[in-house]
Amino acid sequence: MKIKGKIKWIVAALLLVAVAAGSYYYYQSQQASKNAVSVETVGAERLKMKSVVSATGTIRPVDSVEVSSKITARIKSVLVKENDTVKAGQTVATLDGKELETKQDQADYKVLNTKAKYNRIAYLYSIGAKSQEEFEDAEYEYSTAQSSLEGTQSDLAETVITAPMDGVVVGEPKTPGTMAVQGTSNPTVIMRIADLSKKQIMAKIDETDIGNVKVGHTAVFTVDAYNGKSFTARVAKISQTDVDNSWDTSSSTTSSTSSSASVIYYYVTLDVDDAEGLLKPAMTARVEINTAEKENALAVPLAALKTNNAGSYVVVQQPDGSLENRPVTTGIYSDEYVEILQGLEDGDRVSVTYTATPKKASSSQRQGPPPM
Repeated sequence: MKIKGKIKWIVAALLLVAVAAGSYYYYQSQQASKNAVSVETVGAERLKMKSVVSATGTIRPVDSVEVSSKITARIKSVLVKENDTVKAGQTVATLDGKELETKQDQADYKVLNTKAKYNRIAYLYSIGAKSQEEFEDAEYEYSTAQSSLEGTQSDLAETVITAPMDGVVVGEPKTPGTMAVQGTSNPTVIMRIADLSKKQIMAKIDETDIGNVKVGHTAVFTVDAYNGKSFTARVAKISQTDVDNSWDTSSSTTSSTSSSASVIYYYVTLDVDDAEGLLKPAMTARVEINTAEKENALAVPLAALKTNNAGSYVVVQQPDGSLENRPVTTGIYSDEYVEILQGLEDGDRVSVTYTATPKKASSSQRQGPPPM
């Protein structure tokens, strides 16, 4: 009986040891699972890379003009309407010239009168019957009358408004009866004429992208009016100053504007290809300028690229499964990929989701810097 009792105790002890060992190994496996490094890798591959700069701009004609009057008078007639095609020199409107016609009649009479007086005094002066002063006064009055007549005739000619260029009437002209006011700062615009055969986009480019844009770069753009249709354009001009002239500190207005602006933009002008004549002035264009393109570029996903104080790097998985932070030199960026110029070879596996092993309280070592 004593032997059987000892056997039972031995069996029970063995069971306890087994349970304890199993619990210990289970605990260790759970801890190892928690501390394991989670790595998802992709291979560096050869791709066709294209880099673009996106911007929004406005369609506008290359050549356009506002037709206004050089004199102040009421509009008598408008001979064209919106969308009419006009030629340079064509009469497009007339102004009321009755008052000027009256002034011209008066100026004509004064010229005749002063001319007769001048001729009479000139004769008398030639025979010594009039003084030189009287002769010069008559000459001056005659010259002044002629100048007044010429000015009135010039103003009367301005009552006929002609098109200064070939083009199309854009928008509704002013209606007859409207007072056309002359001026250099705010004259009355009777109508607008534009050459719609040549159009441009005036786009605003962020200062972080402007350095990548060059004259001659091609672009594609879309407008809301034609869903699914793309148009092409080419960079024609890049402004040398930002849209607010914020560098000009001599102006208090621009200084206050620039201080409140968080981003600096530059105007870029693009010539538009619109052979079908579909685009209209003031349409909003969403532009993508092709700034770089390369066939067979070695590339990795953007998610694989990290940065630290030393620059750009990727986390490379070695054949034995270990990880290495490897510095790289980048080239073209696209929406999803980045070109690697130096630091990687074809087929190298790089991490795209990298989690460092948690640090222990007693150790300052880490698997690598966190993704940026």
